[in-house]
Amino acid sequence: MAGRLRLGLLLLLAFVSALAVASGPKWRAIANDGVHDPASPAIGLLQEPREALGGLAPDTAGNQVRWMQALDQGQIQPRTNIHPETKVNLRTTDVLLVNTSVQPIVRFPHRQHTAWLDCVNCHDHLFEQKAGATRIGMMAILMGEKCGVCHGAVAFPLTECNRCHSVVRGSPEHLRFGTSLVRESTAP
Repeated sequence: MAGRLRLGLLLLLAFVSALAVASGPKWRAIANDGVHDPASPAIGLLQEPREALGGLAPDTAGNQVRWMQALDQGQIQPRTNIHPETKVNLRTTDVLLVNTSVQPIVRFPHRQHTAWLDCVNCHDHLFEQKAGATRIGMMAILMGEKCGVCHGAVAFPLTECNRCHSVVRGSPEHLRFGTSLVRESTAP
């Protein structure tokens, strides 16, 4: 029963992903986005998404922006912290999450996460700092837990399976890790 439910959820995610790719990068006008009140006088004061986001690295999913590419290309310069006394700890290690059943292994890139977030945002209440110590499953993620706190909310959506499940077992990338779950990243 649980296997059928998982398969059904994966097929649903694949279908939704295909629909998102087919629709292309389009933003609804604020007046008809289903979120803002079109009768509000603020509608004329707000910047339209196509104006705010149109010049950034395009994506086919989520809010249609590849945020890390935009950051790496200097298209955006977000604040590293709110409080000046906060020490930013940019990590560049990758962690393999190998318990993915038949799916490719998940490569968790610290750099892409610590470029935006301080470590305390995730450790130790969402994830223990020791590699392999936290049980992570797709059901929890789909319920908005663990990775699902951000992915599907403010980060690329959960329909983009291959962005996380990116390491094929036995591939050169997998073999570079050797017997370790953690290594220094070689990707920008």
